[in-house]
Amino acid sequence: MKKLSSPEFARLDERTRLVLAGRDPTDSYGFVNPPIVRGSTVIYQTTEDFLVRKARYTYGTNGNPTLDALEAAANTIEGGAGVVVTPTGLLACTLPFLAFLSAGDHVLVTDSVYRPTRNFCDSMLPRLGIEVTYYDPLICEGIAALFKPNTKAIWTEAPGSQTFEMQDIPAIAAAARERGILTMMDNTWASPLYFDSHKLGVDISVQAGTKYYAGHSDVLIGTVSGRTPELYRTLRKCWETLGIFVAPEDAFLTLRGMRTMAIRLKEQMPAGIEMAKWLQARPEVARVMHPALPEDPGHAIWKRDFTGASSLFAIELKPVSMKAVAAMLDNLTLFGMGASWGGYESLVLPFDCRPYRTATTPGYEGPTVRIHIGLEALDDLKADLDAGFARLRAAS
Repeated sequence: MKKLSSPEFARLDERTRLVLAGRDPTDSYGFVNPPIVRGSTVIYQTTEDFLVRKARYTYGTNGNPTLDALEAAANTIEGGAGVVVTPTGLLACTLPFLAFLSAGDHVLVTDSVYRPTRNFCDSMLPRLGIEVTYYDPLICEGIAALFKPNTKAIWTEAPGSQTFEMQDIPAIAAAARERGILTMMDNTWASPLYFDSHKLGVDISVQAGTKYYAGHSDVLIGTVSGRTPELYRTLRKCWETLGIFVAPEDAFLTLRGMRTMAIRLKEQMPAGIEMAKWLQARPEVARVMHPALPEDPGHAIWKRDFTGASSLFAIELKPVSMKAVAAMLDNLTLFGMGASWGGYESLVLPFDCRPYRTATTPGYEGPTVRIHIGLEALDDLKADLDAGFARLRAAS
């Protein structure tokens, strides 16, 4: 198997690069996959080598071949200057705040942010002397009106967590760039395959790799990508200083999942859209929140900036009691009720974001439910939900 040069590799389609990135059979005794390398201590041959740290790897927390392979695979689709890997998606979300903000700084955070990230912003950032302002995710370039002299970063997420508002990321990034403000983004929903965040102006791109990267609901992991070498160096320095480390087994499993991610998303995207359309036609459903649907308020932005969609979306039911919602959800046989998503299995969970939104007031009249479509047969999933709707009607 010929080893490709960097220019040859760069010309390949991203799907091909995902298959090849981070592996070299000549380094792995001919085996296709890089090995799982466990270790803390690195042995040096001489005093001189140790004093100047003359080694490819210097200590377990500074990387190993398994982690390098995962970073290479992530970087090949992120398209930035470099990637660091974290042991959870949440840490991937919080690390950029720690790496780029200091006491006295101000950060703008979308009101539709992933709730655990919001908890971090509410609890940890004030203790560090960092001011947080939540903003309407639909503000677009109007975000410039919220800038302060000490604003250093904007945190974005498109579509928004749970409620799927589409932010105009290029407009926000352009407004931020004029003032030297960093644009950070949780890009987990679309992944770099369907939203090229760095190309569209995002400086720091985050993935909860637990989702579509790993893809099998058996790994907690995250990645953070820096757009420029300078941003990556700052990110990497913070990563090293905090002693962040990912278990090599988790890195290996995530890398294995990434090899098939493009194929899984290719199956799950149309399945999610078809299910969303089916739910639109249900008399029990008031609204479907999925930006790939033409009726969605964010569809124009999605169509302009995105090349695809994941299979995660939400619905608003017509007004019914939570007892009726529980009757529907509790006895589903194919949809598991649980947090996370991105795996091969379908999931469902009820949510109510109104108590913790502060910059916006979601106007839902009925209960809201988030749905993830896995790789099961759609007819089977529809039959499962149809039976659930029958239970909901009977309990109403």
